[in-house]
Amino acid sequence: MFRICFYFGFVLILFYSRLFLMELLSPSMLFGIFDRAGSAKIHHYTFVIKEATYTRLCNHTKTILTVNGLYPGPTVSACKGDIVYVQVINKGNKNITIHWHGVNQPRDPWSDGPEYITQCPIKSGANFTQRIQFTEEEGTLWWHAHTEFDRATVHGAIVIYPKFGTSSPFPKTHKEFTLILGEWWNANITDVYDNAMQSGCDFQISDANTINGQPGDFAPCSANDTFKVQVEQGKRYLFRVINSAMRTEFFFAIAGHNVTVVGSDASYTKPYVNEYIMITPGQTFDLLLEANQLINSSAPYRYYIYATPFFDGNVAGPRDPNTTVAILEYKIKGITPQLKPVSPSLPNFDNTSAATMFTAGLRSLASYDHPVSVPQTVDISMYITISINKKQFPTGVCAGPIGRPFAASMNNASFQNPQLDILDAYYSSISGVYSTDFPDQPPFVYNFTDTDFPRQLFVVDKSTKVKVLEYNTTVEIVFQGTNILGGENHPMHLHGHRFYVVGSGFGNFNNQTDPLSYNLVDPPLMSTIGVPKNGWATIRFRAANPGVWFMHCHVDRHMIWGMDAVFITKNGNSTDANILPPPADRPRC
Repeated sequence: MFRICFYFGFVLILFYSRLFLMELLSPSMLFGIFDRAGSAKIHHYTFVIKEATYTRLCNHTKTILTVNGLYPGPTVSACKGDIVYVQVINKGNKNITIHWHGVNQPRDPWSDGPEYITQCPIKSGANFTQRIQFTEEEGTLWWHAHTEFDRATVHGAIVIYPKFGTSSPFPKTHKEFTLILGEWWNANITDVYDNAMQSGCDFQISDANTINGQPGDFAPCSANDTFKVQVEQGKRYLFRVINSAMRTEFFFAIAGHNVTVVGSDASYTKPYVNEYIMITPGQTFDLLLEANQLINSSAPYRYYIYATPFFDGNVAGPRDPNTTVAILEYKIKGITPQLKPVSPSLPNFDNTSAATMFTAGLRSLASYDHPVSVPQTVDISMYITISINKKQFPTGVCAGPIGRPFAASMNNASFQNPQLDILDAYYSSISGVYSTDFPDQPPFVYNFTDTDFPRQLFVVDKSTKVKVLEYNTTVEIVFQGTNILGGENHPMHLHGHRFYVVGSGFGNFNNQTDPLSYNLVDPPLMSTIGVPKNGWATIRFRAANPGVWFMHCHVDRHMIWGMDAVFITKNGNSTDANILPPPADRPRC
């Protein structure tokens, strides 16, 4: 009995000593203790931000910002439960931040990355070591710059494998391929950003869409560099598809083959077979492909992988309509003749029904090993309108409706980045940086999906508003699309959390009838969801991650214009429900 009590007392001493160390030690020392004491494997990466020269579309050579000279950048790989340290060394010609898209980062917003939200930018010549912890995520995510328009070239994949000793809930695959969908501008990206900001007009559209940085066969001078994958007949493959585009949604398909969706945003889904997927900026999908087409020597063995833009909005607006392709080839003996690949049949660029049908088929796996935890009751209900607007600015600056610079808003509040990051201001109780009055409801109620609006709805003021949440509250948000200045699909992304998409529809949300159709059994668990043009989408999540967390549209021009908000989740009542202390090397404003 004495031995048992002595052992229990010794464990208590160790436990409270660890809590005491959490208060006294620097974050790097603290992390080291936990990393060595736990079973997590530690990975180290070095990201050097630097310029590199790339040529696309014939002789359009330019210097772009990269990580380690690569475009797209390096893949970060780990297992669920692992911890990754990334030393970001800025040798570029401008300030930068890096965000780990879809990673919850429990209690550690200091490494999340959005500029002036959770950190000041890493200045040219400086460095910052970020800590990424994969506690819940399993599958495919990605990382990207979170400053200005830099993520156009500064991005890469994150691959999270199952925890050691476990396996994926889908059949074993022979090999895997990562396909990053993106965009290419012949112009300098910084110039694209600066021109739009100075004029207040829309951003210049891209000159090509890309797969793994290559425009593909149909673009000028691009056929020789088209990205290719090789498969063997009868084997199964995993395709990790990431949409890193700045503004373009894509229909994606592989000619001659169906794909089976088994994961989205690093969460497993019920196997879902379809001819195509629709993927919004920010989203990721894990797809299985059965290489079952090379039946005999006379059968086709080259197939196009297509990504063609989906335009759910005002098709008269400026857009990059270019299809981008890669090629899937079956391995055969001898020399491969240069045969034209088979093309897929994809929905038309404006086929909203096809996009809606695909999205509606997504369901969480909801198995014993991968359960769901959908909040069945709601503590805080928010109804958020998302709109394209104009600034309160002198007329004549920009062409278009009422001749004012573009803005965007959520509940008629257009977000303004502060000069000091919100996380530092919150943690250090610095006043005057933000206000806590982000509204739960739109200040004006009108027919949100109409085509005729009072002119006063066009114009919004800039502000820095946040919504404060008590720890462990359950939150429901209904995102309502509006048709001000022409609506379109808005991919909404929430940092620090993944959420359940419990419902969506078209028209104005009806709070009496629409909740009756909610899926509270196996809705998909996402970190980015497209809110349809002239429609709505409802998400639920539990605010159990203390810190400061950004929520924004992942069409970057909308984010830059102000379609953003910030959640501050307060500390809980225990030490393990408190935000971690700031790292000593964090950038300063």
